[in-house]
Amino acid sequence: MAQDGSRLVLVEDDPALARTLQRSFERRGYRVWHAASPDELTALLRLERFDFAVVDLKLGTASGLPCVQMLHEHDPATRIVVLTGFASIATAVEAIKLGAAHYLAKPANTDDIEDAFARDSGDPTVPLEGRKSSIKTIEWEYIQSTLAECDFNISEAARRLGMHRRTLARKLEKRPLR
Repeated sequence: MAQDGSRLVLVEDDPALARTLQRSFERRGYRVWHAASPDELTALLRLERFDFAVVDLKLGTASGLPCVQMLHEHDPATRIVVLTGFASIATAVEAIKLGAAHYLAKPANTDDIEDAFARDSGDPTVPLEGRKSSIKTIEWEYIQSTLAECDFNISEAARRLGMHRRTLARKLEKRPLR
């Protein structure tokens, strides 16, 4: 899909995912920039204009929604896709209202993102049921969300989750944070 040298910005706080996506998009002919926070995106927007953008909804403790708004205000023609592991109807609606072209739940790969860039209209055949998640996955996503809200303070997160600090620590040892 990339025309030679299409400019793409990745707004992603996970360095491993950002590197993987960057390499994948570069192999497809995109020129790729990376911002790990809204402040880094602001600095990039002073220097560059982008044809495409991939924005993570959760950037540490910050929201990616202001990034969507900044990108759209900077250039309404930028095709913006929001990625999230914390999909909700409310954030999907807000992302679209702020200028995103599409909203994808993680895991999404480069093909999924490029397909979203290419789609100009909705798909009436999309199944009504969302992705199936196990109880363990839902619990893990809730724990991660709470940890992010607490700036990764395990004691405070455990208090908010209603569990003992050691219980939370054991859960985190089984499945380390990304």
